[in-house]
Amino acid sequence: MEKRIKPGQKVIVALRGMIASGELRDGERIGEIATAARLGVSRMPVRTALRALEQEGLVVKLGARGYAARGITAVQVEGAIEVRGALEGLAARRLALQGLDRSTDKALTACLAQGDALFAKGHLGEGDLERFYAYNLRFHDLLTQACGNPAIGIALARNNHLPFASAAALALDWDDLVAEYAHLSSAHREHHAVIDAIRGRRADDAERLMRAHAHATTGSNRLFERLGSETASATG
Repeated sequence: MEKRIKPGQKVIVALRGMIASGELRDGERIGEIATAARLGVSRMPVRTALRALEQEGLVVKLGARGYAARGITAVQVEGAIEVRGALEGLAARRLALQGLDRSTDKALTACLAQGDALFAKGHLGEGDLERFYAYNLRFHDLLTQACGNPAIGIALARNNHLPFASAAALALDWDDLVAEYAHLSSAHREHHAVIDAIRGRRADDAERLMRAHAHATTGSNRLFERLGSETASATG
């Protein structure tokens, strides 16, 4: 079954982006009412988003006072993404070595076709970021579920509690769909490259490509630019 976007996902992505960009500073309180008004939603999606972001390590609970943004460093984020890349790279390597069974190959073909359709028109439209979210999670889930090692999925689930570690941890700009089209269509092309390597039984290529892909959908390059500049300022 296709994984549907969960309630409040747009709020989650928006708040991730604010934390990643530094718009929400370390320790800054995130008010439910003000955030709901700013994003044009009710308080419930904001509450749902804050609980989810607490699990990702991006906000901290302030007791009865709500939540505050949690400071993150390039070392923390890079470390978590590196671990995800290593785990998903191992899953891709195993699949290349063992080969795809017919049902998995069919499921991956259908999954990639969803991505092809999403980007075929040359731009992102209303609802396309939500559709990418569902497609992207489906792709990553298929790889880890089919690799034949349940420990990889368990380890990924634990790592997902670290900032920007999960394949679901998108930090996107809803107001700049032109930039996000280039960003996400590149990630989609990487999906194709990984599957081509797996189908070609090129285990080294499959692992290398999947490790590199771990950085693709989080917006992590932009995130690291901001964190890197802050680190330089602090030590300069």
